[in-house]
Amino acid sequence: MNDIEKPKGQPDVFPAALFGLCPHCGQKTLFRGVTAFAHKCRACGLDYDQYNVGDGPAAFLTLIVGGIIVALALIVELNFEPPMWVHVILWVPLTVAAVVGSLRVSKGILLILEHRNQAREGSIDGGGQE
Repeated sequence: MNDIEKPKGQPDVFPAALFGLCPHCGQKTLFRGVTAFAHKCRACGLDYDQYNVGDGPAAFLTLIVGGIIVALALIVELNFEPPMWVHVILWVPLTVAAVVGSLRVSKGILLILEHRNQAREGSIDGGGQE
């Protein structure tokens, strides 16, 4: 099976991550909270705890979203010169929504790709060297 083909019944990666669909059966069971994974799929029983997405996406996305928000805030400040309270009301909720939304999607993508590629923790098996 090449990278383009997917097993029957499995959703595409981005829509599955966006809507929290199980990578195995396609039911909406991936998340139990805003960004927290469920322990297992309620429909097919796939154990999500076996996958290790980690906290890498959180730091990476916070930096990316932070850079974008700062750039937008500077553009708004230089063009319109609004009072500080406008910046607070505008950028704080937008930053939180962007970080949480992108974190949910990126964690979903990583878990789905781990499932599709059958990625597991590495091990040293000796490799024939003595």
